[in-house]
Amino acid sequence: MRKSFLFILVFILFNTLLFGQKQTYKFQKTNLSFEERSVDLVSQLTLEEKVAQMMNTAPAIPRLGIPAYNWWNEVLHGVARTSYHVTVYPQAIAMAATFDPDALNRMADYSALEGRAIYNDAIASGKAGERYVGLTYWTPNINIFRDPRWGRGQETYGEDPYLTGTLGKSFVKGLQGDDPKYLKAAACAKHYAVHSGPESLRHVFDVSPSDYDLWDTYLPAFKELVVNASVAGVMCAYNAFKGQPCCGSDQLMMDILRNQWKFKGYVTSDCWAIDDFFKNHKTHPDAASASADAVFHGTDIDCGTSAYLALVDAVKQGIITESQIDVSVRRLFMIRFRLGMFDPVAMVQYAQTPKSVIESEDHQAHALKMAQESIVLLKNENNTLPLSKNIKKIAVLGPNADNSISILGNYNGTPSNIVTALKGIKEKVGNQVEVTYEAAINFTNDFEGEGKDSSGVGSNEKAHFAALVNRVKDADVIVFVGGISPQLEGEEMKVDYEGFNGGDRTSIQLPRVQTRLMKALQETGKPVVFVMMTGSAIAIPWEAEHIPAIVNAWYGGQSAGTAIANVLFGDYNPSGRLPVTFYKADADLPAFENYSMDNRTYRYFKGKALYPFGYGLSYTTFAYTWKQQPAKKEYKGKDKISCTIKISNTGLMDGSEVVQAYIEYPQTNTVLPLKELRQFDHVFINKAGSKELNIEIPVEALKKWSTEKKELRLVPGDYHLIIGSHSSDKKLSFAFKLIE
Repeated sequence: MRKSFLFILVFILFNTLLFGQKQTYKFQKTNLSFEERSVDLVSQLTLEEKVAQMMNTAPAIPRLGIPAYNWWNEVLHGVARTSYHVTVYPQAIAMAATFDPDALNRMADYSALEGRAIYNDAIASGKAGERYVGLTYWTPNINIFRDPRWGRGQETYGEDPYLTGTLGKSFVKGLQGDDPKYLKAAACAKHYAVHSGPESLRHVFDVSPSDYDLWDTYLPAFKELVVNASVAGVMCAYNAFKGQPCCGSDQLMMDILRNQWKFKGYVTSDCWAIDDFFKNHKTHPDAASASADAVFHGTDIDCGTSAYLALVDAVKQGIITESQIDVSVRRLFMIRFRLGMFDPVAMVQYAQTPKSVIESEDHQAHALKMAQESIVLLKNENNTLPLSKNIKKIAVLGPNADNSISILGNYNGTPSNIVTALKGIKEKVGNQVEVTYEAAINFTNDFEGEGKDSSGVGSNEKAHFAALVNRVKDADVIVFVGGISPQLEGEEMKVDYEGFNGGDRTSIQLPRVQTRLMKALQETGKPVVFVMMTGSAIAIPWEAEHIPAIVNAWYGGQSAGTAIANVLFGDYNPSGRLPVTFYKADADLPAFENYSMDNRTYRYFKGKALYPFGYGLSYTTFAYTWKQQPAKKEYKGKDKISCTIKISNTGLMDGSEVVQAYIEYPQTNTVLPLKELRQFDHVFINKAGSKELNIEIPVEALKKWSTEKKELRLVPGDYHLIIGSHSSDKKLSFAFKLIE
């Protein structure tokens, strides 16, 4: 406590010296609006100084007392890539599996506080211009996870626009804070707007989705964050869109973002995306023309090293005017003013955040809470789970059993303490239970180079598995912790194993060696529990049929192992739900490069999923009944579909249910989705207890793009409101019509 007080005192004294000097310029007057101050500050700059401020590494301007600032920072699931130890929450896709906006809001709040403490300490240490200490976070990633092969899908909130927008809005509100004047931190919606792999082509491909798919799938979450969450920043993507690089797109950047949505915040390019204009897309001859065009389209920052520096020549050549440069620079300083960077600490509550908040008890407890809420119980045959704590021996196997890299995901920070699955299980059962551990295999194949039989199995593998089975056959239960890892999937990676390429996956099938091992383990006759870690959907048809218990634990963050153990032994009743469809096989998927939504995600997929979107089991059971059905059978544009339902816990354990309300669309119009999520509620109910929930869906939310009218319009016809525990569940149903 004394250290925190001393830190604040020193910081305030430092700030007093900085801001206590005579106010020479208008922009230094704190009684003026941020707009007035930004205009004045920019008016003091030379052209060269303005252009330099448009790089992510904005240099200091000593003559005006402007410190250096690096815009590049990340906070995907906790402050990322910093040299400080920080709280690391579950990966974004795992947080989406909680279906808990309040939990995401708190996680963002806590992360922003830790980021503030790091920034304050960096200022006091003279390191405020370094990367990964600033207050402008290039998060959240709200691209739609349209294809499970995309390695960066783990950074998103899944395949559904409504879920993504709802969770993204909660994140932004938590991160940016509720102060009427100052931002706690600045969030950034990325990658605007149609971007989801392949990673190997992201610098060159040109995507041209239909206007229907654009407005139905790719834009809703961005609109939610820009229009309703007041997100501070937007990052434009690498790829081209309808022939123009995204950062220079007429439709995305000018027509939609700035004109229709009235976005007043800043836009940054993805890193080195401006270079792609002239180096990869070949849409511009050089850096000067590319940079000028990006600025024309409202891209204020070049995350890169040199492209925007050519703006000085572009002005001198008459390609762009200095007044157009001024617009971008004013937007950038507006963000810095809103973050309180030029005001005394005493005026900015967030600037007084001490280092003691980093990895505080509340933050670590919340990381565990979210890890537990994210775990999805996919199968539990004959109540294999929860395990008894009275067993004598557990065999823990698999490449993820003691893998600290997997649980931290990507775009991650580093916590002081990491609990792997093995560590969590050992801590749970204590010394009275024998726990044996072997990695047994790697993720893809430990037996390269040996001769294989017709089934692809080598003699060395057979011998290895036979010996392993002999060693674990006396265990009471075998826990295999497998799946995949951020070592295999992620951003533009140099990975070339079977089923993986460049950060993406070439197959959604669980690596075959893992299935073969589980087949061998099953021969012991002992119950096998499959704990799967992944950032995306994995096809596990054999496991779904033969393994008695399957738990999807994602990349669960610093407390993943504790959360897994709590679920396995019944100290936490699982409530996670799938934010993506788990397909049966690669054959269910269209071509990866095809951005059409036809037959993609639960909204348009016409096949039968292995595990549907929104799916997840519990150790208890729930019953749904109507309390009050919707009052009308016909609705118009300004109406709301309202009803009340009662959810009862009919099992033997307290637990949480994720109640999901879907709209089924008429299929007379073939482009309409089959169904889509329009409301969800994460509710805790004691055993034998019940809760009432109000469902309220604005009819206007059901508008779809009209190719004829070139706008979003309601489609008249027969609809259904479906309420249940996942997208294929119909516990309650109500038919209604939409009329013009």
